[in-house]
Amino acid sequence: MKLEATTFRKAVREMDKSMLIRIGYKIKKFLLGKQGNDGIIFKLVVYGLLISIGFVYVYPILFMISQSFKSLDDLLDPTVQWLPKSLHMDNFFKAWVVLDFMKSFGASLLNSVLPALAQTISCALVGYGFAKFAFPGKNVMFALILMTFIIPVQVVMIPLFLLFQQYGMLGSPLPFVIPALFAGGIKSALFILIYTQFFRTIPKSLEESAQLDGAGALKTFFRIILPISVPAIVVVFLFSLVWHWNETYTTSLYLGDSMSTLPVMLQQFDLSFSQNYSSSQVSGQKVNINESIKLAGTVLIILPLLILYLFAQKWFVEVVDKTGITGE
Repeated sequence: MKLEATTFRKAVREMDKSMLIRIGYKIKKFLLGKQGNDGIIFKLVVYGLLISIGFVYVYPILFMISQSFKSLDDLLDPTVQWLPKSLHMDNFFKAWVVLDFMKSFGASLLNSVLPALAQTISCALVGYGFAKFAFPGKNVMFALILMTFIIPVQVVMIPLFLLFQQYGMLGSPLPFVIPALFAGGIKSALFILIYTQFFRTIPKSLEESAQLDGAGALKTFFRIILPISVPAIVVVFLFSLVWHWNETYTTSLYLGDSMSTLPVMLQQFDLSFSQNYSSSQVSGQKVNINESIKLAGTVLIILPLLILYLFAQKWFVEVVDKTGITGE
């Protein structure tokens, strides 16, 4: 009888020990996960970092939108922080008039879309050449192209201005379009690098199959390579479009008074506002510029880019997947 009791107690202890081990394993799995990178602790750290980084980027936009809807009374009221007492849409109307939005928007499209299209095609051709062909001085040329990325635009500003002036291109989009046609212009070195790295991941067997069918280099490029490079093309086009859209330094230099883009008009916002409103009477009161009107103008300028990103964000994800193709 004593032996059976001892055996029973031993079995109970072993069962308790086994249960504790299982419970400990479940707790460890819950906290750390099976591989140590999918547990609740890892997820909390990752989500915490993502939320913190996202807040850094989103906060200025949220603040700008909140401020743009405030009236002057809300701006002066310290109790009004994020949510205005009423949506003051008149700020956007005034900003629309000051920016001469439709005319400036057309100029911005003209001076950003055309160069972006030209740059996307020409840089793709250059990147394909560096990725797939061997020729004397290839590495030196590629290094020189990359070096142009770090050269400030102020260094070549005067020679380019005199060159475009000599050919009668000033006052038109040609100073942006012509260099873009030859894989030059804003950030072209970066786009060539993106294309080169992307084309290197494409298996050579695709090109060899096209060559067996009698396709030349250009036909292979346009019929085989480009269709499977759509994500990279879209990303380069969007980057080029945004950089041309936001460019103000060379735009002011080359276009002069012939046309003004939205970012250039934003630089002149105070002066334009004084010309349109300061000397006029609206509802019997003199209109003065304030922070809300300026931020409303900023919202109007970045709104087209935000809409464009909402429709094109999937391409940024897909280009990462496409660059995972294993080359041969």
